[in-house]
Amino acid sequence: MANSANADKYYIPHGTRWPIIGSVGLFLLFMGVSNWLNGDGLNIAVIAGVAVVVGMMFLWFGEVIRESEAGIFNWQVDSSFRVGMMWFIFSEVMFFACFFGALFYARQLALPWIGGEGNNFFTNELLWQGFENAWPTNGPAAVGGEYSVMGPWGLPAINTIILLTSGVTITVAHHALKDGKRGILNIFLALTFLLGFLFVGLQAEEYIHAYQDLNLTLETGIYGSTFFMLTGFHGLHVTIGAIMLFIIWLRCVRGHFTPENHFAFEATAWYWHFVDVVWLGLFIFVYWL
Repeated sequence: MANSANADKYYIPHGTRWPIIGSVGLFLLFMGVSNWLNGDGLNIAVIAGVAVVVGMMFLWFGEVIRESEAGIFNWQVDSSFRVGMMWFIFSEVMFFACFFGALFYARQLALPWIGGEGNNFFTNELLWQGFENAWPTNGPAAVGGEYSVMGPWGLPAINTIILLTSGVTITVAHHALKDGKRGILNIFLALTFLLGFLFVGLQAEEYIHAYQDLNLTLETGIYGSTFFMLTGFHGLHVTIGAIMLFIIWLRCVRGHFTPENHFAFEATAWYWHFVDVVWLGLFIFVYWL
């Protein structure tokens, strides 16, 4: 928080170049990934995009941290940060709602329609005769060939336990910060980001198993595409969240934050709990049901 001299003054942020640099990096990244998915393989646009985005985040975060530690932010800025983080998480909720919506549309509407249920008898007879409404499916044309599904038990169940445990450890760390117990804070926050990186590592192992042993790929019809889009984007969010937790841990080790002023920690905790909740939805609707 700002000192008493600045407490009642409205802080006007200075101009910054980081948003436009981040936009350029994201454009390169998305363009490169699009070409990658269409057969061009790993290309320079992907590498450049990742480098620009990571560099932008590192330098921008560092700038904000220095401003915060300098005490130039007052309660109005703190309130603005909170509202901004709430809207950001809401946008993430809508992001995943789109992919969950695609999954539910395919399962509850498109497949019954193609299978001839209701008033769509001739759709089945004329277009996909003999196709039965069943999930999971790689579509009427058996796109991607024979495959096996990814069951809920094994690595998915282990990852569920890992994320739920990380939700407990970050809560313990938060209470320790508010109580001024820095040792407990550092230990449980470290456990949280380590659990996050462990989750990502096990998900990578799961993907290797899916491609090599199950023939389950992005090209395995609607099941494969929704499976990897939902779990893949969630894995990306876990990776970002774990990196955020690691940065917050470094700040805690250096003595940043007080029991009264620690919004950066709170914002990261909000994000991590959001990641936990999304995974529960994935485990139930993608792996289990």
